[in-house]
Amino acid sequence: MSQRTYLGMDFSVFSLGATWKAFGISVLMFLAIAYAGLSIFGLTSTMLSTGGETTPAPDFEIETINRTDVEAPLVNETGWFKLSEHRGKVVVLDFMAHDCSGCHIVQERIEENMGDWESRDGEYDIVIIAIGVWYDESIEYLNTSDSNYHVPYYLTGFGSTTAVISNETTGERGDIKNSYNAYAIPTAYVIDHEGYIVGTLPDGVTGWGQFNEAVEAAIDGDAQDLRVGLRQISANFSGIFFLGMMLSILVYFSPCAFPVLPGFISYYLSLGMREKELIDAGKLKGKMPKPVVIGLLSGMGMLTFFLFIGILAAAMGEAFARSGLIHYIALAIAVLLLVLGFFMLTGGTAHLMGWVDRLVQKWSTTEEDDVFTPKRNMYLYGFGYAAASIDCTAAAVIPFVIYLSTLGGDAVLAGLGSLMLGLLILMMVVTIMVSIGSQVMVNFLKQATGMIKMVGSWMMMFAGIGLIIFLTKPEYFV
Repeated sequence: MSQRTYLGMDFSVFSLGATWKAFGISVLMFLAIAYAGLSIFGLTSTMLSTGGETTPAPDFEIETINRTDVEAPLVNETGWFKLSEHRGKVVVLDFMAHDCSGCHIVQERIEENMGDWESRDGEYDIVIIAIGVWYDESIEYLNTSDSNYHVPYYLTGFGSTTAVISNETTGERGDIKNSYNAYAIPTAYVIDHEGYIVGTLPDGVTGWGQFNEAVEAAIDGDAQDLRVGLRQISANFSGIFFLGMMLSILVYFSPCAFPVLPGFISYYLSLGMREKELIDAGKLKGKMPKPVVIGLLSGMGMLTFFLFIGILAAAMGEAFARSGLIHYIALAIAVLLLVLGFFMLTGGTAHLMGWVDRLVQKWSTTEEDDVFTPKRNMYLYGFGYAAASIDCTAAAVIPFVIYLSTLGGDAVLAGLGSLMLGLLILMMVVTIMVSIGSQVMVNFLKQATGMIKMVGSWMMMFAGIGLIIFLTKPEYFV
């Protein structure tokens, strides 16, 4: 065993020029992807929350916990808060829940800043209200502090499916969570003295600086240019669909799987020249599939795998969110990314989904077998390809699906649908490109496999480091 090899990892890789060339490429790619990712997330957040016609925020009334020194001066005699009764003030809405760990970050920041906001020498007073929107909790539970949560120091109430006053005359009511697009929490809004939304905090971590500026501008009476409207629910899923399509590109070009794809497809296409031989030998029933069919079958295999993963993640997503463990799960994933990236760079292979590979090998056939099943093989290959890509992309795919599960079944359908549609399109396009002459591309990818793997390894480590910093020092991103 070499002195520079340990536990199957070859540390001499760090003395190779190619390793540091890959490092340089990875730095540039990571910075570009990080910038694009933040831009996409910002765009998606906007699509999911604001951007519709600029109209006053929906009026609502909710029951509060009615503490004598906090809520009592701001509610009616029975402890109910009505938004329209505070027109002429700046109102901050904090959509939250007792067991929502991310909401505690927003609560902490509001509590750190509320003194400055309330004492600011501006044109308008400010009212801050926390609104519980996990309806299987209760107002009593919201008013109960424990080791992970304390009752907010500002006005606190509980939302409902009939909280929003859609029509005062007819008595029509609506769900406050739907009306304010608060499907995923934490979510917060700033409403100015005339009732218009002038600031949003869609995720509770990033964008706090702009949110704080919006509060201060509203207090000073200078927020008219910041006014936005709430999108209708029918438009909300455009953001989710867009994000899913972007994620499909990351998954498809995973360095754990993509380098071997063109060669495999090229091999299957070459079998078309042996079609008559295989039929005459009784091994092939019917003709070899055309390139479009090969791409379609492989894409369908990928769809099947991610549908399976999506069902599992969606089933667990809400439970994870309510457990308060999401932060720690994300941190564990970040550490895993860092470790696996280092492992791959030094010659190891993750094989997180090795059981899928064994399943594919068991049910696949070759031209040497008594019966050759190319269509089934390509479907299984797509399934296995998706599993191999998970080695590099699980940290992006699983949190994405868990996030979708907090938005409801329609969001899961839109997000997973766009992810799987993107994968299907990419698989068909690459298959057709290989079939029309692209041996040059196949040869290039074969030669570049080592570099692609090193770049992917560095990218995994960068992603792990970035996520660790993001989760432990969120203030750096504000």
